[in-house]
Amino acid sequence: MQAPLFVRELTEEERTTIEAGRRSPEGFTVRRSQMLLASAQGQTTPSIARQIGCHEQTVRNAIADFHQRGLAALQPKSSRPHTIYEVFDAQGRERLRALLHQSPHAFGKDTSIWTLDLAAEVSVTVGIASRPISGETVRNALRQLGVRWKRAKHWITSPDPDYLRKKNRRDSLIRLLLAHPNWVLGFLDEVWWSRLAQADQHRWVEKDDRRRLQEVERSKEDTDPKALACYGVLLRRRPESADQMFLRFVDGRPVSAVTLDFLRACCEELEAQAVPVLVLIWDNASWHKSQMVRSWMRSHNQAVKRTGKGVRILPCLLPSKSPWLNPIEAKWVHGKRNVSEADRILSADELEARVCAYYHASRTPHLVMPAKVA
Repeated sequence: MQAPLFVRELTEEERTTIEAGRRSPEGFTVRRSQMLLASAQGQTTPSIARQIGCHEQTVRNAIADFHQRGLAALQPKSSRPHTIYEVFDAQGRERLRALLHQSPHAFGKDTSIWTLDLAAEVSVTVGIASRPISGETVRNALRQLGVRWKRAKHWITSPDPDYLRKKNRRDSLIRLLLAHPNWVLGFLDEVWWSRLAQADQHRWVEKDDRRRLQEVERSKEDTDPKALACYGVLLRRRPESADQMFLRFVDGRPVSAVTLDFLRACCEELEAQAVPVLVLIWDNASWHKSQMVRSWMRSHNQAVKRTGKGVRILPCLLPSKSPWLNPIEAKWVHGKRNVSEADRILSADELEARVCAYYHASRTPHLVMPAKVA
C-alpha cells in the first residue's frame, strides 16, 4: 500500500495564488488548485479524487508536479514534442526545391499541379526524405528556404452575373454523362485559321538565335483568302476515352444557317455511331442562341422523340467570357502553333490539310453561307 502523499506546506504567496486559481476560466487551473488546497488541508489522495471526480494518480501527479515546478504546475505543459527531428537538411531542402521545379507528370502522376501532400509523397519515393512525412513538413522546409507555398488560383473571372448557375448546369450535365455510357459530350466552337498571322511559339533557343515570328505579307498573285473559318466540336464519350475532333470548314463566316448545317452533320456522324444523345456545350455567340437555331433544335428534338430515330441534343450555353470552361479553346491554341510555317505562307489547301491531319479529322466539303447572307 502506498504511503499517503500530501502537498508540502504552502507559503502565503502560494496559498493566495492557488486560491485565486479556483476562479480561473481555465478548467485545468481550477482542478489543480482544488487538488492542492484539499491536500494542504490534510485530505488524502483517494478522498480528493472522489471529490473532484478523477483518478487517484491524477491527484498524485498534480502534487508531484507542484513539488517540482511550484506555481507553474497550475498551467498545462506544452503538448509539443521536446525533440524535433529535422527531415530535410540543407542539401535535402535544395533537392526539394529542384523537385518542385519539375512537373508531377515526370514522376508518373496524373496532375500538373503540385500539392503539399503530393510533394511529400514524391519526396519519399525519390529518396529526398527517409521516412513518410506530411505536407506541413514540406511547407516548413520551404519556409526555411524563404519560399511561400501558395495554391494556384483562377485570376481570370467572368463578368456574367449568372456565372455560377451556368457553370453548375455545365458540370451537372457532365456528371449526367457518366450515368449514360452511350451518350456523347460535345464542346463546340468556331475558329479562324489565319494564313498570315503567326501563332506564338515557345521553345528553347541558343543565346544568339534572334528569330521571331511575325505577320507576313502575301503577294498580289495570291488569291486565297487571308483566313479560313472553321466549325469544330470536341467529342468525349467517357473521361478515360480519347477525344475526337469533328471539323467542317466554311466558305464565308459563321452564321445561324451554317450552324444548323454543322449541327445536322454532327447528328448524322453520331447517328452512324449509334449515339442517342449529344450533350452540347458552347458559348454565347449570336449564331448559337439565335431564334433560328433554337427553333430548329426544339423541332429536331421533338422529331427524334416522336420517331425514335436520330440524335437528341441537350444544349448548354456557357457563361459569357469564360473560355476556360470549354476545353476546345486550348485545342485551337495548340493547333495554331503546330500548323504554322515560319518562313513561308501556306496556301488555303495546305493549311486545311495540316489542320485536319493535326486533329486526325477527315477532310469534307465546305459548309456554304446562304446567298442572301453573303
